[in-house]
Amino acid sequence: MKKLLIRIRRSLSLKLSLSVLLMAIPIFLIALGIQFLQSRHIIKNEAEEQATATLNTTIQRLNARLMQVKTATDANAWLVRDNMQPDSLLAITRRIVMLNGNADGCSITTEPYFFPQMGRYFSAYTIRDGDSIITVREGQYDYFSKVWYKTPETQGKACWVGPFDDYNPGTLYARELLTSYCRPLYDDEQTFIGVISTDIHLSKLSAIVEQETPYPNAYYMMVANDGHYYIHPDSSQIVSQTIFDGRTPQEHADIIALGHEMVTGGTGTMKVKLDGRPCLVCYSPVANTPWSLALVCPVDDVLYSYNRLTFILIPLLVVGLLLILLFVHHIVLHSVRPLFLLLDQTELIAEGRYDEQIATTGRRDAVGGLQNSFSAMQKAIDSHVSAISQANSEAQQRNEQLREASQLAEVAGRQKTAFIQNMTHQIRTPLNIAMGFAQVLHDNADVLSADEVKSITAMMSRNAKHLSRMTLMLYDSSDTGTSEEEQNISCNERISCNEVARECIANTIAFFPGTTVSFDTALPDDFCIISNHLYLVRTLRELIYNAAKYSDGSHITMTLSKTDTTVRFVVEDTGPGITDDYIEQIFTPFAKVNDLSEGLGLGLPLSKRHAVNLGGDLTLDPDYREGCRFTLELPFSKH
Repeated sequence: MKKLLIRIRRSLSLKLSLSVLLMAIPIFLIALGIQFLQSRHIIKNEAEEQATATLNTTIQRLNARLMQVKTATDANAWLVRDNMQPDSLLAITRRIVMLNGNADGCSITTEPYFFPQMGRYFSAYTIRDGDSIITVREGQYDYFSKVWYKTPETQGKACWVGPFDDYNPGTLYARELLTSYCRPLYDDEQTFIGVISTDIHLSKLSAIVEQETPYPNAYYMMVANDGHYYIHPDSSQIVSQTIFDGRTPQEHADIIALGHEMVTGGTGTMKVKLDGRPCLVCYSPVANTPWSLALVCPVDDVLYSYNRLTFILIPLLVVGLLLILLFVHHIVLHSVRPLFLLLDQTELIAEGRYDEQIATTGRRDAVGGLQNSFSAMQKAIDSHVSAISQANSEAQQRNEQLREASQLAEVAGRQKTAFIQNMTHQIRTPLNIAMGFAQVLHDNADVLSADEVKSITAMMSRNAKHLSRMTLMLYDSSDTGTSEEEQNISCNERISCNEVARECIANTIAFFPGTTVSFDTALPDDFCIISNHLYLVRTLRELIYNAAKYSDGSHITMTLSKTDTTVRFVVEDTGPGITDDYIEQIFTPFAKVNDLSEGLGLGLPLSKRHAVNLGGDLTLDPDYREGCRFTLELPFSKH
């Protein structure tokens, strides 16, 4: 050992080798560690993307199955209203189950004594039992308290309920847990008369959900808005347990946070510890239902390949370090041998001959490299001077850019101030009206007639709607609203063109009483496109709203037509129109004809953005001079 230390002290090559190695090993280990951690991060991100994609695919399949049941129920609701006879209702329930393989049952129940000859209860029920379909009038039992009857009656709208146990002594019932799409029924006077509900076995939904998982031990769980499990690998917890049961904030804060995210309809990814195992959980709400679906991926599965890599990497690391040591020693030994050749070259400098030009050489040893480096250094000085000059020029250019940016910032500041002033004025006007009328109602409640109160409340309602509309526009125009639209917009809803047009016309007439809108369509009522209902309605409402707002309210026309590949919604009015110098600005956010004009300057720009995100476009007809004519053109598929 002592001889080895003496040899190291006397050997320049060994000293340099060990010095280089002592510097290289930490750098090598740090770089390898960073790469290792980066790989873990990349694998985790890829796992999140894969899990999210799998979850979205599963939710799409689930939505498709639920949409089939919903469509079957909604499509037959008009038959129920037009054929409110016991035998007809039995036939309708059987028709729904027979024609829709996804429906496991259907019932139509009525209010007490709706059919006096049938007594207090009447329930037409059809159930799929294997390959058979059974239709009966159910026995006498109190179904008014059932969740599938009470929920749509209370909410006043169609909804999904369940899962629930359909067992009723003495009646026909399903032997599995069910979930139902329930739709309330009303007569011509809008009086509640009963419920039509279509059932699907929970086991079918579980089978759809469990078709695909990204990892061997991954699984799904579905919870309702009260936290109860509807799908879970442990079937004993379904319906009987919630995600919060047995959880304490001290020990299970992550699971409680996950539960709150799911029951409130949140979407995202969270790392939690379930049953003692760290898990990556992706969760998202199921559209049009009070449920949320989560894909649970154990971290051990996600990082399985990564953990295996660790056992391979350690031997490779040891071998690599030994190879580095041998390689460095060889290079250093080869490099230091010709150092004595530098003596002849350095004598010139020792004699004070500093001004002599050092010529380049073709030698490949250390002295040749040093000589060439000196020669290159002289040439590099000129290059560095030029580089300094260029750097000065670039600095001046950057200063100019900074000056322009500063000017733009000042302009943006003025625009921001103008926008805030305009927004304050636009919001304050309807707010003052609402507050003023509220004060009138408060001070004169005893002396105002019913018509006056009705007129005042109608005015307050219109201004409240106006405030809500402007607030929604501001949110949509924000970065958050734009990002949310890009993430949530999905053109997978089947929409009747005529129905959505009538819906938007009715909304405008409700906002502007006395307005008449002519509706002319070349499309049948059953002609549908695949789009996003929310953003299509927002776009059409804005066009009709502007037509009613800026015209006399009596010469507004909506026309529907189609080409080979697109559907056109055309809205025209006989208002003052848009001047030529303003046409190019109508789709620019916050642009207005003048500072005194009403509105925020966001309606048409947001409508244009919605149309583009739906795969179409919104344009103004410049040749129409009797007012304004806007055309919303959206694609549709012939298949």
